[in-house]
Amino acid sequence: MEKNSKTKKSLKRNLVEWGALIGIIAFFYFTGLYSAVIGKVQQAFLLTGFFQPEINIPLSEQQAANYNLSLISFDDRLVSLNDFRGKTIFLNFWASWCPPCRAEMPTIQNLYNRLLNKNDVVFVLVSLDNNLSKAKEFIKNEGFTFPVYYLNSSLPQVYDTSTIPSTFVISKEGKIIAKRVGMADYDSQKFVSFIIK
Repeated sequence: MEKNSKTKKSLKRNLVEWGALIGIIAFFYFTGLYSAVIGKVQQAFLLTGFFQPEINIPLSEQQAANYNLSLISFDDRLVSLNDFRGKTIFLNFWASWCPPCRAEMPTIQNLYNRLLNKNDVVFVLVSLDNNLSKAKEFIKNEGFTFPVYYLNSSLPQVYDTSTIPSTFVISKEGKIIAKRVGMADYDSQKFVSFIIK
């Protein structure tokens, strides 16, 4: 009889704990805080060093970049990827609702700050948000200063992936020399040296 009573108390406690956990998750999800919280957790994972961008695409596997990409900047200027031909391009596709995108953004900001004086390196961060005001608000609230755009044309096949964030580095010669699908830590001396070579 006593064992049965302990089992009921244990079951009741487990139900209360699971209910509280589900309630917390639902709160974050329905208030829109889910992306921010998960993004911060994933940011901590970036500190482990396991999420480094691959920078060793063999020459034989490097694809030609497609510059037929029309964009509009967050300050409403019409821009084409073709405007940056002949420069190294850091091209990143992201969305404000995407936790891994949020997680890697500070490392991209740090990379941008480190390369700010390099006139032959440009940053093109393309928001895939359906709600541009949310994307603009996110960038403003986080204090990011790198150039941000949204699509004004369809995405060329070479950049079309089903996962975001997705990042491509296009060489001055027009080849995709690095590609990363998923989050990465771009704030390393190794990556800086790679991108300015």
